[in-house]
Amino acid sequence: MDHHRYRHVLAEALGGSELPFPEAELEARCTRLRAAMREAGLEALLLTDPADIHYLTGYHTFEVSVHACLVVSVERLVLQVASIETGPAVVTARVDEILGYRWEGVEEVVEPLAEVLAPFHTIGIDAMGAGLRLGVIQPLQARLGAERFRHEGGELLDRLRIVKSALELECLRESARITSAGLRAAMAAIAPGVTDNEVAAEGARAMLAAGSEFMSLQPIVTSGARSGTIHVNHKRRVIARDEPVFLEFGAAFQRYTAPMMRTAVAGRAGPGMHELRDVGRGMYEALIAAMRPGRSFDDAARAAEAVLAPHADRVFFSGVFGYAVGGQFPPSWVEGTGYIARGQVREFEADMVFHLPLCLRLPGQWGIGLSDTVRVTPDGGEPLTDNDWRLREMP
Repeated sequence: MDHHRYRHVLAEALGGSELPFPEAELEARCTRLRAAMREAGLEALLLTDPADIHYLTGYHTFEVSVHACLVVSVERLVLQVASIETGPAVVTARVDEILGYRWEGVEEVVEPLAEVLAPFHTIGIDAMGAGLRLGVIQPLQARLGAERFRHEGGELLDRLRIVKSALELECLRESARITSAGLRAAMAAIAPGVTDNEVAAEGARAMLAAGSEFMSLQPIVTSGARSGTIHVNHKRRVIARDEPVFLEFGAAFQRYTAPMMRTAVAGRAGPGMHELRDVGRGMYEALIAAMRPGRSFDDAARAAEAVLAPHADRVFFSGVFGYAVGGQFPPSWVEGTGYIARGQVREFEADMVFHLPLCLRLPGQWGIGLSDTVRVTPDGGEPLTDNDWRLREMP
């Protein structure tokens, strides 16, 4: 059967059977977005980021490299996916219409999408979003008129996504539980002579066994001098005695991720290691004290910078003290809706959730990283993860 027949047969048997959220939750999200669209003067919104589509419809698949888009209007949700993705669309998504195109026939994308968008004179797009291909947007603009397309679409949804509902907070708490199980298993495997891959494997096995879906980022494990370099990962390296081992894990539950960092030493900590742990802990305490409604992201960043300042010339820090997390897909668990950093003037609101990635690195030597995923409350930051903020020594 072709993909059209496949879709209809599957819909009769399993339509909506893997919807990740209650329909009322998805409807509430769409209602808030449509109100924001009306206020912004947008008749339709064209979304291509897999996480945005998932947020509004529940649609999820591990194949996020092919074109997919969602058209949101007052009347309808129209989801366009490749032929191989019509199955996931049928079983996981709540939409009014599914448009399939042949996986190998990407030239079939523009015509039906232009027909859906043709009635609308103001169409929002996320010009900085994932998945917005030039081969799609340029022909659409040529056919419908570039003046119809406005770039503030992604901003509207970001403002909604960054504040989490009660159901989203539960998903993040469940991710935190599974993440913690993975880190415990991985740390128990750390010893001189063990490879970083073996440590990562134990953590991954534990998270999958505890209920994690495919992760937006795979477990991160580095040791020794490699822990002083940001964004490298396990690579068959044998851990030596008294070397630090840096771990950063994030399990996925209904695509929601609450990451956590921990660092252990395969033996005894060397000079300066506990000191940098103390600096990281001080930064964390400054951040959670500042993470309350009415304070800006910039305020919190400056509070943490004051703790870091005496050490800033000798250690590398990324400059981002926190980033929003929620429902995401590979290649990253970073939501992208907000950053705790200098110059970010947005104010905290209750039930925003941030990962605070506090890793301090001495380039070419080692790094010490610890973190929690934290919810904003009226009284300050409340951790959803359960880091003990100790630099564990594993003799």
